[in-house]
Amino acid sequence: KATVSVLNCSSSSSTHTPVMGNLASSLVAAVDVTEPLFLKSAVVTALTPILWNIFARAEYNTRIITKICCGNRYIGAYAMAAYIFSFSTYRDVVFNDALNAQPTLLTAGNAGALNMAGMGLMGAGSVLVLSSFYRLGITGTFLGDYFGILMMERVTKFPYNVVNDPMYVGATMNFLGLAVTKGSPAGALLSLWVGIVYYITTYYYEGPFTARIYETKEETKEA
Repeated sequence: KATVSVLNCSSSSSTHTPVMGNLASSLVAAVDVTEPLFLKSAVVTALTPILWNIFARAEYNTRIITKICCGNRYIGAYAMAAYIFSFSTYRDVVFNDALNAQPTLLTAGNAGALNMAGMGLMGAGSVLVLSSFYRLGITGTFLGDYFGILMMERVTKFPYNVVNDPMYVGATMNFLGLAVTKGSPAGALLSLWVGIVYYITTYYYEGPFTARIYETKEETKEA
C-alpha cells in the first residue's frame, strides 16, 4: 500500500506550488478508481439496499418468503434480518479491503490526529446505529413491516428526534470514520457513495413504500 505525501514543497525550488493545488493533486493521486476492489466495493455498496428492497417488496406483494418459511411471517422476517445483516457485513469487509488496496495519506505527523477524528466519527455513528436498533428492535430495523409486523406507533425519541434515518446516517459516519483513520481519500469517496446510495434508497424507494404500508394500515382501521 503506497503512501502519498500531502505536501511536497521544497525550499530549494525556484518555484513554489500553492499549498491548495499541491493538496488537490495529492488527493487525486491517492485515489485509484480503476482498482478492482474499489470498483467491487462500489458495486456491492449499491447492491446491498437494492437487493433487500427487491426481496422485501416481493414479500409484501406475494408473501413468498413467508410461504417458504411454512407460513410463519416471524420466521420469514428473522430470515430476512439474517440475510440483510450477512450481506451488509460482506459489504463492510469488501469496503475495508478496498481501502487497504488504495494509497494512504497517513504520515507520522498526522496519524494520531486522523485516528482520533476517525474514532470520533465511528463512535458517534455507532451511537446512532445502536440506539436506532434499540428503538426499533430486530423486525423494526430489518423491514419486518413488509411482513405485516408493524410498529404500534411512530418512534420519536432519540435518536429519531435528532436526525432522520439515524441507522443510515450512523452507518455512513462509520464508513467515513474508518476512511479517516486509514487516511484514505478513496475511502472518503466510497463513504460519499454509501451516503448517496442510502439517500436514494430512503427517499425514493424504501421511505415512500413503508409510508404506504402504514397508510394502508390506518385506512383498514378506519374502515
